Amino acid sequence: MDEIEEKKMVEIFLKIIGPSPPCRLNVSSSIKVHELRKMIAGNRHMPIENLRLVLRGNVLHDSENGDDEVVQFNNGDSLIVAVKPKPPPRHFRDEFEDDDDDELRFQLPPSTSKWKRKLFYLLRDKLKFPDMLLMVIFSISPKVWVIIMTWFILASIARRYEVAPLFLLATGFGLIFYNLGHRKQGELSAYSVFNEDFRELPGTLNAEHIDRDIRAGRF
Repeated sequence: MDEIEEKKMVEIFLKIIGPSPPCRLNVSSSIKVHELRKMIAGNRHMPIENLRLVLRGNVLHDSENGDDEVVQFNNGDSLIVAVKPKPPPRHFRDEFEDDDDDELRFQLPPSTSKWKRKLFYLLRDKLKFPDMLLMVIFSISPKVWVIIMTWFILASIARRYEVAPLFLLATGFGLIFYNLGHRKQGELSAYSVFNEDFRELPGTLNAEHIDRDIRAGRF
């Protein structure tokens, strides 16, 4: 019975802002917003990317929190249709005017998982996180987040037992050794003390070379 209700066709009135007269359209009583937008754009030859739909005072969006939005129609409902004007050419804009294009905002890649998209929309739309903070949050891998959370837990334990300075010192040494990198077989270090027989890189200038050159009369 529910499926019959969902597939029931209703007649709605399209009130198009502009010189175009109102018209009627038969649609399903339950339809996804992006499908409705595509249908109206195709029937009225309107640019789908600039099409705005308003129902009962609310602007209809294709999706929310990564999920497709579905709109419910009653027979005789009025839908306001407007076409957003195209922005003027860039050379006509004020050079100091802020550019709010979506291209400048942080966007998730298409391959992002569904739960990450839901979290992204929650932080951006509900909690109003700035784009810079969102970029930092979603650029860090889950493994790094686990390490960060573990560090904070260990830091709180170290503070409780009054060994926080030692913990911070150990963290500093750990970061230093972690970022030393790994040399390939036969590769020399820039510091001769780490090389076998204290070999130096070709062209290294030190006090011994300067003294030898002075004794040899090269200066």
